[in-house]
Amino acid sequence: MKRLLLYLFFFNVSLSVFAQHGNFFKPSDTLNTKRRNAVVLSEAAIGGLTLLGLNQLWYADYKRSKFHTIDDNNEWLQMDKFGHVFSSYQLGKFGAQTLNWSGSSKNDQLLYGATLGFAFLTAVEVLDGFSSEWGFSWGDFAANTTGAGLYVGQELLWQEQRIVMKYSFHRTKYASLRPGKLGDGLLEEALKDYNGQTYWLSTNVNSFFKNSKIPKWLNVAIGYGGEGMLSGNEGLIVNNTLIKQNRRRQFYLSLDVDLTRIKTDSDLLKLVFSVFNSIKIPFPTLEFTGKSSVKLHSIYF
Repeated sequence: MKRLLLYLFFFNVSLSVFAQHGNFFKPSDTLNTKRRNAVVLSEAAIGGLTLLGLNQLWYADYKRSKFHTIDDNNEWLQMDKFGHVFSSYQLGKFGAQTLNWSGSSKNDQLLYGATLGFAFLTAVEVLDGFSSEWGFSWGDFAANTTGAGLYVGQELLWQEQRIVMKYSFHRTKYASLRPGKLGDGLLEEALKDYNGQTYWLSTNVNSFFKNSKIPKWLNVAIGYGGEGMLSGNEGLIVNNTLIKQNRRRQFYLSLDVDLTRIKTDSDLLKLVFSVFNSIKIPFPTLEFTGKSSVKLHSIYF
């Protein structure tokens, strides 16, 4: 949950910062050292202050410990791991695009920008390692690596992002059963309730068939979610009573829109489209479960 919260923080900061400087929307064709320095200093300051804030506010309520690792790969039907992939991918995209705005070379964008999410989330993972409540998770580390690799790999292979990592959320009945764990209210639930989160790989069709008449903005999305989770593991004991959980994985097939491929001459709109392209557009969706059943949602988010 911390990782998604951190991504949303960067999400809002990036939009608000650029929105205050309308004359700087357009990326520089050549290296602009003032822009590059501003990007590096801003990201370092925001990242450093965020880590400091986490250390003082989030971890202060729990005892410190010696550095240790944990194996949480079987928790939450791996929904938390998809959250790591998503956050690392999106923060990496943000890092690369801000360096592109400064006119930095493609190599610098990938080496120093696209690894922003991986580096930042790894630092958070180290803080977890010194907390008695959590621990350094190699599964989380692998997910952070996957998210950064998804962005960098596509840039090296295709020089564009044909497959975009996206997120959607809907409220569920489970949060009210454990509001302290799954959230109380829409914002908390969007961050904590894995039952309502869906992570998507949204693929742009036209990018694979350049000469086709398929709209350039049309995507096909494959999603993954989970339901019936009141705790990370199956065994949940409340008042010495074992609570049964009907946990199940969910797979989705839907259409989507790549907002960044919508033509516009406005650099402001390009920025807005880029930021909000991390959110899956609601569409009719097919849901597949482990019980070999298929369900059609007229609109799914």
